[in-house]
Amino acid sequence: MSEQRNEGPIQTAIIDKLQALSPSHLEVHNESHMHNVPAGSESHFKVILVSEAFKGLRQVPRHQKIYGLLADEMAGPVHALALHTFSPEEWPGQSVPESPNCLGGSLHDKKGA
Repeated sequence: MSEQRNEGPIQTAIIDKLQALSPSHLEVHNESHMHNVPAGSESHFKVILVSEAFKGLRQVPRHQKIYGLLADEMAGPVHALALHTFSPEEWPGQSVPESPNCLGGSLHDKKGA
């Protein structure tokens, strides 16, 4: 399982809560810096999770499991969550796409438009 470094409290909470799925591989990346948010924000994350809990499940039920575990974070500080979920059999050789930089502005930028 991958270790995360320099995580903030939201990222740590996400990592801790996702342990309920007994991941064999877990990466949680704070991608907030790629968006129009204040420095140090924890609002946009990418999760790569490999778990036996996903065996035989399609993507929607996998994502529902994660959203259920992270309901508090999704209702509050987390604005976006990119999920890449795999069973152990699906994981070898998988590549996860790079996340694009945000192309939009904030609502504050659009008030005068």
